[in-house]
Amino acid sequence: MALGAKRWFILLEILFEAVTLCVVGGALGLLLIWLITEIITQAIDFDIHLSMANVLIGVLTSIAVGVLSGLIPASQASRMDPVEAIRK
Repeated sequence: MALGAKRWFILLEILFEAVTLCVVGGALGLLLIWLITEIITQAIDFDIHLSMANVLIGVLTSIAVGVLSGLIPASQASRMDPVEAIRK
């Protein structure tokens, strides 16, 4: 705000950061699950498949968590006075 940013721009920036972190975490989680299913498939000789629907549900869930967990801090930060934000 001290440099001329609008409230909505600050809100979008913080929300974008929260969603990005959650999507990266979700992608790493999906990679881990895929590796575990491959290891189990090889170990017990039983096919376990990770469907594309499950992958999509995982990514959409991580995006929803990112938006929900970033909404309150983003809203608070967009309303902060720049001098107070620097002090904290």
